[in-house]
Amino acid sequence: MAGRKMILGMALTDGYGNLAGAWRAPHVDADNYARIEANIRYAQAAERGGFTFLFTPDFPAVRGDVELSTLSNIMDPMMQLAAISQATSRIGFVATGSTIFQEPFNTARQFKALDVMSHGRAGWNAVTTSDPAVSANYGRPVADRGMRYQRAHESIQVVEALWGSWQKDAWIKDQTSGRFIDASKLQPVNLEGEYVASRGPLAIPPSEQGQPVIFTSGGPSPHLLQLAGRYASGVIAEVWTIEEARAQREMVRNAAREAGRDPDDIKYFAGLMTTVAPTVREGLDRRLALAGDVIEARLPHLGALLGLHIEPSRYDEPLTPRQLAAAHASPMDPRSSIALDVARGGWSPRDILAHGVIDYHPTTVGPAKVHADHLQEWFEAGAVDGFWLSPDIYEDGVDAFVDEVVPVLRARGIYPEHYVGATLRENLGVPRQYGPDPRVMNGRAG
Repeated sequence: MAGRKMILGMALTDGYGNLAGAWRAPHVDADNYARIEANIRYAQAAERGGFTFLFTPDFPAVRGDVELSTLSNIMDPMMQLAAISQATSRIGFVATGSTIFQEPFNTARQFKALDVMSHGRAGWNAVTTSDPAVSANYGRPVADRGMRYQRAHESIQVVEALWGSWQKDAWIKDQTSGRFIDASKLQPVNLEGEYVASRGPLAIPPSEQGQPVIFTSGGPSPHLLQLAGRYASGVIAEVWTIEEARAQREMVRNAAREAGRDPDDIKYFAGLMTTVAPTVREGLDRRLALAGDVIEARLPHLGALLGLHIEPSRYDEPLTPRQLAAAHASPMDPRSSIALDVARGGWSPRDILAHGVIDYHPTTVGPAKVHADHLQEWFEAGAVDGFWLSPDIYEDGVDAFVDEVVPVLRARGIYPEHYVGATLRENLGVPRQYGPDPRVMNGRAG
């Protein structure tokens, strides 16, 4: 643990924030979904706070609830991050790309181009898409799990081979002799698997970090662990408790060991949703003002989560001592124990939900100390290498975290004072790589 520093990333989604009503906040421009200037502004604020990367989830389909809520998705990750890369200098970019609906040559080309134009700051979150709405957009049925992961292994292997097909010293660019490239160092890869193939080579030189960093995201299924253990340098996770995160992180590290890699070469990131406010009460009020309808709809669910019947007339009153004595956390849902802990703090059912107890990730609400305490407890427990944060409202939530929480983390000595280097690999603390990792060649699939 000595000298180990926390790594922070930030999700970049729709231009508004993680609250359902963020787009309706009075200080938010409703046009921000289509304004790259907004995402550039948020990226620059995150970079000012020393964030290592921006993470763009991607769901290339329109959900059915868009009439009253946002699309919750960046328009196009690669195009937006390319623009942001020209307005920043240190923060990295982890974009989501499907191994199912994109051919490896396209993936290799797009991500390495972003890596070169950002001077070594690109990463690929390789996902095995299984959503029926997305599959329908590509005119294909949902593939079974075995096919999805076999294709993922093959796709990543082809992508890595293509990234390395322009050898490090191939680009001569000698104006005097007239030799542009050493053709012997730019050769086809000629790889073919059961599902994908590519001749190559890729006509893009190395970046300052060599090639993009591979990430994976999702739960600890055996298939995903094998994928992460062999290829990933970062894992984007969804976990609710320290115990759950610590167990998953160790599974990820063991998967790296089994693939012949150093477990420290793979970093594990838990999600955290944040509302920075002068007090907890003010933070809850901010969330209630913007997510009130969603919270109202969830109130009956809270009773089920706690094993209680809560009368609607008492939604704004703290649970009674009798109710608290009868309440119990469900062993099937880790969120229920969090909800019970908040309930025991004397909050009303509406306020319990405003704490984000059944949101997509753990949520911290209130002044800087609340957020810093959560981050420090998980980090020092060995549950994570860092976090990917999702602010409630981008317009002021990113600056609030950077200006108020980051100084506390630095004062505690657990967050770096400045960027370690200029590339994503340097700032993640993962080794350089060019082409396939030779340590896992003997155990490769496909």
